[in-house]
Amino acid sequence: MGEVVLEAVGLVKTYGEGETAVPVLRGLGLTLSAGELVVILGPSGSGKSTLLNMLGLMDRPDQGEIRYSGVPTSRLDEEEQARLRSERIGFVFQFDALLPEFTILENITMPSRLASRESLEDAQARGLELLGHLGLKDIRDRFPYQVSGGERQRAALCRALINRPTVLLADEPTGNLDKRNGELVFKDLKAMAETSGAAVLMVTHNESARDYAARVLQMQDGVISLESERVKP
Repeated sequence: MGEVVLEAVGLVKTYGEGETAVPVLRGLGLTLSAGELVVILGPSGSGKSTLLNMLGLMDRPDQGEIRYSGVPTSRLDEEEQARLRSERIGFVFQFDALLPEFTILENITMPSRLASRESLEDAQARGLELLGHLGLKDIRDRFPYQVSGGERQRAALCRALINRPTVLLADEPTGNLDKRNGELVFKDLKAMAETSGAAVLMVTHNESARDYAARVLQMQDGVISLESERVKP
């Protein structure tokens, strides 16, 4: 097990007030370690996407603390949180959200270029490296409409990893894919966790994800309802 890179302690989130208040997270806690793929399963409305929003610093909990490498994020102002989000966190969603006017390689390198973290040449080299890991170098110069949905989603995974995040958050990344392409994305997420050292947290309805996870957590009514279970690689 690698070092703990993300800790969530006692997360509480409620939407609305008074009689119309809807509790979504109810004192939830979890940890993520470098290089592991953790899967959260749970029905719609269990709070999975809200949890990812909290961990991705796109929303704040009403109570509780989120720590990245031991640093409490509640002490950071909005600018500092935005910097941490850009430098430490990658996101993959159900829809790839690739920009149609840019090539696959240009889409992948976009976060690095926007953050001005590397030269164009270095960003392209990094993008090609990631595409190479997934056997996708041949689509580098194609536009999103010229490749399959599975290839677009796998390219979105490369884009999420371009800035070398320590944590990758994936929200139903196979929800828009057929079974074959969904399995490829699961394999990619597992491989990227192992090779990049990033901690990967995926929320999904897809029970097949169990086969690729280091740990599986069951979420119900805003809490982790089952103890995490180890799954053989």
